[in-house]
Amino acid sequence: MEYTIISADCHIDLPWLPPELFTENAPAALKARMPYVVEAEDGLRWVSRNGAQFGLVNGMGSAGRQYEPGVIHRSDRMAATGLYDDGRKGIRRLTEPGLRLLDQDRDGVQGEVLYGILGASMRLHDAPAAREMLRIYNRWLEGFCATHPERFAGIACLPNDDIAAAVKEIEYLGEKSIVKGVEIPCTPAMAALYEPLWHPLWQAAQAADLPVHLHTVGGKAIDLAGLPKLQARQAFAVHLTGFQIAMARFLMEAIYGGIFEIAPKMKLVFGESGIGWIPYILEHMDLEWADQFKDLTLTMKPSEYWHRNCYATYQSDPVGVKLLDELGEDNIMWGSDFPHPDGVWPDSRAFIAREVGHLPEAVREKIICKNAAKLYRFI
Repeated sequence: MEYTIISADCHIDLPWLPPELFTENAPAALKARMPYVVEAEDGLRWVSRNGAQFGLVNGMGSAGRQYEPGVIHRSDRMAATGLYDDGRKGIRRLTEPGLRLLDQDRDGVQGEVLYGILGASMRLHDAPAAREMLRIYNRWLEGFCATHPERFAGIACLPNDDIAAAVKEIEYLGEKSIVKGVEIPCTPAMAALYEPLWHPLWQAAQAADLPVHLHTVGGKAIDLAGLPKLQARQAFAVHLTGFQIAMARFLMEAIYGGIFEIAPKMKLVFGESGIGWIPYILEHMDLEWADQFKDLTLTMKPSEYWHRNCYATYQSDPVGVKLLDELGEDNIMWGSDFPHPDGVWPDSRAFIAREVGHLPEAVREKIICKNAAKLYRFI
């Protein structure tokens, strides 16, 4: 297949999955603890018996919100294609392979990298059930991607609270699976990436030749309860605007933590992180390392690990594009973030033309296609 645009950051969200997926595939001991669908006042909803809420069936974004016209411009653009109307009719455009391909075609995209349901699993607040939930999802994802392996690159979901279970899943995926990478949740309370408990995971991912992914989930959750309306909006604006910059913590932990000395061939991808902030962090890491942290277990400058081992994706970042000389044209991948409300679908071609249309053709092709094609082995 001839590729011109590959989106390196797209999503499969739990609200669009088959309603019986988890209850039908869980072992008997865990069936009652799985997400399932109930009738609610505002429509069909995904819930669990322990009180977890996963949003409306076929709702907007990873949280399955109700679409409200005129509130989010990008959601209005998606709604104009009939996406949410179809969802209310039970037409699962996001998780029926043939329908998903039509939405790729609508956006001028020939391939997608598909992130999964880690955020939903964390809302379950039941570690054993969440691990089973991820296993079930990963097996479903394999079947989904197998329908059109030239168009879908699935990223399997791993727990971050049980490294042994994560390693076991990586070993299975490396031997038998069609998926093209693994993802661990970026949660504020997770163990720092420089802690030795992660070493087996890095080594397993390297052995399986599966890139590891850290997708932005923002910083610590904010509590808006009780705030006056204006202050609540101000607090939410601060949280949302700084969403991607929270990934700086994980970039610093990974490189300062020497994980690429443990697994020198492993690739680490920062999904939907944006790119404009990264040169500042790399420069400051180099400065601090040279000034006072030469005792860390690093054999080269922090920025050199970035260029050898790391990637980042963005959907719209004109400032970052201006810093390509610092970022490296081989380390950046564009993604539409489809179907999330801060993404650029179905207008990806317009965004690409506006933000990278001026670049030399060879550089532009790397960012919007070739880097992802190489990393995820699109066929």
